[in-house]
Amino acid sequence: MNAPERVPDEVDEAATRAAFFEAFGGVRGMVETTVPGLVFVLSYTINRSINVSAVAALSLSAVLAAARLIQRDTAKHAFGGVFGVAFGAVFAMMSGDAKNFYLPGMLYTLGLGVAYVVTSLAGVPLLGLILGPVFRENLSWRTRNPKRKIAYTKASYVWGAILLGKSAITFPIYFWGDATQLGWLRVALGIPPFLLAVYLTWIILVKAPAPIDVIAEWEAREKAEAEAKEAAEAVQAKGAAEAAEAPPGAAGTDAERTGPPR
Repeated sequence: MNAPERVPDEVDEAATRAAFFEAFGGVRGMVETTVPGLVFVLSYTINRSINVSAVAALSLSAVLAAARLIQRDTAKHAFGGVFGVAFGAVFAMMSGDAKNFYLPGMLYTLGLGVAYVVTSLAGVPLLGLILGPVFRENLSWRTRNPKRKIAYTKASYVWGAILLGKSAITFPIYFWGDATQLGWLRVALGIPPFLLAVYLTWIILVKAPAPIDVIAEWEAREKAEAEAKEAAEAVQAKGAAEAAEAPPGAAGTDAERTGPPR
């Protein structure tokens, strides 16, 4: 007895889940983003040395990036965390203020939250730009799949609200709290808001129309054009072969036989 086929909704749901992991780095990406900050605040809480704590966090981030490269993972996930930690380490050591270790990440979160909101207002939601290539739909959702564009807009607003809310909590502590308070707050607000944003986005997108696979369409069009070209070449080759096999003067003999018109 043949196994029942999966319904389209199940296929779309599985594809959406896989796309999230590919686009955002998955659980490993969340851990790699959070652990260096945790190491910094732990080290600083114990020894109160900015330089030692910054070097420890940066060294761990470099090791995690090297592990990804060894496993032939994408360079984006490998180096994204390293650059963020490196900027924070440099800021903290140059300024002599441990809180500045977290400043680049806080500014990035704030800027990204604003970008989600602004691009949604402009009709080009950032989440669609991020996930479009992952779903092989590119920008087809803008003109050919309007309900999917609406879903991307809603999900982008969700990301914007969560990131701006996170910024609204952390920046007051940056200005009026100490480095230890800020560090533990940043660790606490690392993974949970991300998981909430991913979950809500998943809920929104699985209810949206399926993505239009423009890559498959392009490949099918290229294949059809290649097949048409091959067929035309085959017809030309057959005609040339028949002309070559015809006896010499065959065309003129018929004209001579019929003679001139009377």
